[in-house]
Order: sequence, then structure tokens, then C-alpha cells
Amino acid sequence: MFYKDDRLALFIDGANVHAACRALGFDIDYKLLRQEFMRRGKLLRAFYYTALLESEEYSPLRPLVDWLQYNGFTMVTKPAREYVDSQGRRKVKGNMDIELTIDAMEIAPHVDHIVLFSGDGDFRRLVESLQRKGVRVSVVSTIRATPPMIADDLRRQADNFIELDELREVIGRPAREPRELREPVAEPEPESTD
Repeated sequence: MFYKDDRLALFIDGANVHAACRALGFDIDYKLLRQEFMRRGKLLRAFYYTALLESEEYSPLRPLVDWLQYNGFTMVTKPAREYVDSQGRRKVKGNMDIELTIDAMEIAPHVDHIVLFSGDGDFRRLVESLQRKGVRVSVVSTIRATPPMIADDLRRQADNFIELDELREVIGRPAREPRELREPVAEPEPESTD
């Protein structure tokens, strides 16, 4: 439940939301997301958390990070660590749980409602602690993906669970057709010289 005079803060666990959207088959238009929550209350802050690989010359996340930062999101990033697992596979680790938790606890006295975009069960205790401080917490994730992308105990702890798939029409980016299915662009016919 949202109230127009609610002071809101959004906390977006970038990797978790990306995985949930990929499982549901859509991308978020962050401009629309911001507008949607500005409509639901007084949006004070929108935080986005992600780890970046510094070893790569170009990161596919860099344009998103730059756009978000330029368009009113508070970006919280840190270097991701690369390692090789026991089967010799290259893995990347960049957990942002502590950063998100600290920021949520610091902003709690200044907001009425926090919207957490994550299904990570590690955040259940954070939600519980915020509630003890009088802050309502909505969690945005999905139970429609296979497997569900939200921990059951986090969903039950939240004051409100918002199914990400139900926001698709409001915050989803329009899907692009594959190049071969797009309508061919007609070439202009040469003018007659008669």
C-alpha cells in the first residue's frame, strides 16, 4: 500500500533484478520505473547497487551505470572480484548486500516507505529491522519465474510483495524485434529525368 505523502526510497539490487527480469523475459526502463514511484509517493532517493569488473576495458554495464547516475539515481558500485572455481570455471563475485543494508539503515529515519528490488533472502533481517524502526517495506521480485526469484521468508517478512511481472506494462522497455523480422526500410525511388 502506497500513500501520496509517503517519503519513499528505492533500493535496487542490480544483479538480482537483472536476473529476475531475464527470467521473465523483459528489461526495465529505469526512467519509467522512477516516474512510477514518483507517482506513488514523494521519492527522496533511488539507489542502484552493482559490482563492476575493472579488468575489462569495456563493461556492458557502464552505459547503464552512466545513464542512471546522470538521471537522478544514486549509484553504489564496487570492483567485482574474478576467480576460478574448483571446476576451472571463471566466476565473478561482487556482493553488494552490506552496502545496501548500511544505506537503508542510515536513510530509515528520513523515510516512511522503502521499496527493495531484490529477492535475496539475506535481506529478511534488514526488512525486519527497518520495520521495527517504523518503516514500511515493499519487496519487488518474482514468484512467476522458474524457479521463483524471491526467498519465501523475505516475501513473508515484507509489508507488501510486488510481483515484478505485474509491473512489466508500466516499467518494461518495449521489446525489440530481431533484425531479420523488422520491416524493411523502403529505399527512395530515384527521380525520373524525363
